[in-house]
Amino acid sequence: MVKPFASSADLTEKTETLEVLAEGVYALTAEGDPNVGAIEGEDFLVCFEARATPVMARRWLERLREHTDKPVRYLVLSHYHAVRVLGASAFDADAIVAHTETRRLVAERGAQDWESEFRRMPRLFTGHESIPGLTWPTLTFTDRLHIELGGDRGALELRWLGRGHTAGDLVAWLPRDRVAFAGDLVETGSAVYTGDAYHHAWLRTLDEVAGLGATTLVGGRGEVARGRDAVDEAIGLTRRFLTTLIGCVAAVQRSGGTIREAYQAADEALSPVYGDMPIYTHVLPFDVERAWEELAGEEHPEIWTAARDREVWDALTATT
Repeated sequence: MVKPFASSADLTEKTETLEVLAEGVYALTAEGDPNVGAIEGEDFLVCFEARATPVMARRWLERLREHTDKPVRYLVLSHYHAVRVLGASAFDADAIVAHTETRRLVAERGAQDWESEFRRMPRLFTGHESIPGLTWPTLTFTDRLHIELGGDRGALELRWLGRGHTAGDLVAWLPRDRVAFAGDLVETGSAVYTGDAYHHAWLRTLDEVAGLGATTLVGGRGEVARGRDAVDEAIGLTRRFLTTLIGCVAAVQRSGGTIREAYQAADEALSPVYGDMPIYTHVLPFDVERAWEELAGEEHPEIWTAARDREVWDALTATT
C-alpha cells in the first residue's frame, strides 16, 4: 500500500490571516498554505506572489481592498512554481516582475509544472478553470531591481541572492521597515520543498538572506517571523532541514545504499522536528529524489511531470 499522494488528501480549508507588518505593508498567511503580500507605494501597489488561480488571487485581493484601493502596478513573482504564479491575471498589473531564470524556467517546464502541482495540491487550485494559461513575466532582472515607492516611503529592493529553492528565487526587501519577503527560500514552521533545488548553493543563499538584517520576515509558508530572534530561527530551521537532508542522502549514497534507504534515513532524521509541520509528508519523497540526483552529479533538476511524480512517490513511500 502507499500513502495518499502528496497533498491530494488535504481537503481542509485553512484560516487566512491578514497582518499589517508596517505602514502600508501587508501579508496574508494561511496555516501553512502559501503566503502572499503587498506593499503600498504613494499611489500604487506592489503585490508579492499570485496564488494558484485567479479565483484564489481574488480572495486575497478582496481582503487587501479592506485596507487600500490603490491599483496594482507591479506583481512580483518570487519564483516559477505554478501554485505561486497562475493567478496572475486577477491582479491586472502593469508589470509582472521576476528573475530572468524564472522566465527561462516557465519556458522550459511551466506546462509540466502546472499539471504536476495541480495533481499534488488540488485544494490550492480552487477555480482552476479560471486560469487563462501560463504566466509570463513582462519585466525581468538578473541582480537587483529598485522600485521607488514615492513620497517618504523609500524604495523596495528586489534581490537575487543566489540559487536555492529554484534557480531564480528573489527576495523583496524593504530597508525602511526592515521587512523581507523571502518566498520559499525560507519557511517558518513548515517543511521545505527542495524538488527543484540547488541544495548546497541554497545554504550560501541563506547566509545572504540572514545578512539583510531583517526584523520581520515573511517566508513562503508559515507564520510571519517577527523580531530578529524569530527571523534567525526561521532561517536556521530551513538550514537544518537542508543540511540534515543532504547529510542523510549523501551517507547512504556513499555506502552504496539505495534511494529508498536514503528516503528512510532522511525521514528518521527529519521527522522528530519537522514531521508534524505542514507539507512534510508531501515533500519528502521529491526532496530525496532531487538530493540524490544532485549528489550524483546532476547539476540541474530534472523536470517534474505528473507521471514522474507518481513513479517517485510509489517507489519511495510504498509499505509492505
